[in-house]
Amino acid sequence: MDISGKYYRAFIERQEARKKQYSPKQAAKQHSKGKLTAYERLDLLFDSGTFEEIDAFVTPADQPVEFGRVEKSYGDGVIVGHGKVNGRLVFSYAQDFTIMGGSLGIVHARKIAKIQEMALKMGSPIIGLIDSGGARIQEGVASLSGYASIFHNIIHSSGIIPQISVILGPAAGGAVYSPALTDFVFMVNHTSYMFVTGPNVVKEVLNEDVTFEQLGGAEVHARKSGVAHLIYDDEENTILALKKFLSYLPSNNVENPPVVADDGSVPDINKKLRDMIPDDPNKAYDVKDIILQIVDRNSFFEISELFAPNLITGFARLKGRTIGVVANQPKVLAGVLDIDSSTKGARFIRFCDAFNIPILTLEDVPGFLPGVDQEHGGIIRHGAKMLFAYSEATVPKITIILRKAYGGAFIVMNSKNLGGDFNFAWPSAEIAVMGPDGAVAVLYRRELAAAEDPAELKKELVKKYRDKLANPFVADESGYIDEVIDPAVTRKKIVSALSALSNKWVKVPARKHGNMPL
Repeated sequence: MDISGKYYRAFIERQEARKKQYSPKQAAKQHSKGKLTAYERLDLLFDSGTFEEIDAFVTPADQPVEFGRVEKSYGDGVIVGHGKVNGRLVFSYAQDFTIMGGSLGIVHARKIAKIQEMALKMGSPIIGLIDSGGARIQEGVASLSGYASIFHNIIHSSGIIPQISVILGPAAGGAVYSPALTDFVFMVNHTSYMFVTGPNVVKEVLNEDVTFEQLGGAEVHARKSGVAHLIYDDEENTILALKKFLSYLPSNNVENPPVVADDGSVPDINKKLRDMIPDDPNKAYDVKDIILQIVDRNSFFEISELFAPNLITGFARLKGRTIGVVANQPKVLAGVLDIDSSTKGARFIRFCDAFNIPILTLEDVPGFLPGVDQEHGGIIRHGAKMLFAYSEATVPKITIILRKAYGGAFIVMNSKNLGGDFNFAWPSAEIAVMGPDGAVAVLYRRELAAAEDPAELKKELVKKYRDKLANPFVADESGYIDEVIDPAVTRKKIVSALSALSNKWVKVPARKHGNMPL
């Protein structure tokens, strides 16, 4: 008897049985919703022929019949494995909505936990492709404990390997905390949504009618809540953007980010930068125009573009090397810091610091946003997050003061005494406790009240304040900045500073962790 033939036939039969799970009808149903299947997503993400699946044949846990029989499928509704993305090792799990709605049971959870632990052990990024109806009701507390294991692993890996969630369908209830704990969240417009309690619960408890999209769609989380960092119109563009995004990141916290070839298309000395700041200090401009003149061509990758747009955050390259960019945006709310922008900036700074990405800060900030809503919402606590994040960060930190740098906001934006390594200013910079108009109104209130022409006197005093106190040369001569530079040489100065900081090493205090003002 041919024993090997018998065993091989059994092997083939099992392979065929598993293939039958994935019918053209199921794929067509996904496609009709504007969604890809789990395997199509993985094929798009990984370099061709590199993905290796594990635990493909595990089956769901047995459950009491009276609560509804669990479908006996192979894989238990999630595909896990590893492969290469842009030639680098990446681990991933993809929830399969065509199998029991991608619901999470204990076996499903164990598969995800296993791949998380492998990613940590190998020091490689992990990507979750999420498309799930949530916890499997029939499995009760087992499914909930499965989520707890996943959350625990995410927290254990935080700051050690990049963890990215891509929402490609529903994520509801406790399931939303898995992506919320990861470093970055991608979403797809109109086909993905996240919420703790769904529209039916909202209707029942609050008697409010709301759609899935209105409650937790991609636009809501990208623009209002800040939960989603990047959104795209379809899954193909989302996954292609994810692959580009990964090219900026190291595989783990002990590696440096990958370096790409510099095509030399951006000059180190750029005279266009001399004309980027308006002569009128109250006139807005787009700081992105300055960023694009400084960094390598086509390298700026903005993060959280729609959320708190008064602060710009993103990755870019200088001479082919990854940097993080934090910039006040005078075009929106005059570039002030508020609750949302402070939280956005602090989170981004801490990610850069965890993964050895130098931080470039472009500063033009008139202060913190005033008002009852901001004060009662905790602007003091939230603004302190930025202070904490910048001061705690040990990566190279370079600041360019473009124009306004007033009061506490000047300190927050990586000032020299907060730990900035190199702090430069353009001649257009204004560095002071407060803006000239406000300062003059306080310092000369008696003179202005008694003047025959208060407006003309105030104009003279404002000019005097700018000339004598708020100009950058005063700060330069006092050592509070390192140099006032010609805007044209900005890129050259940053490249030189980064080179000088390439071996930067900071001994941090022995402690379990600091207590960030959350």
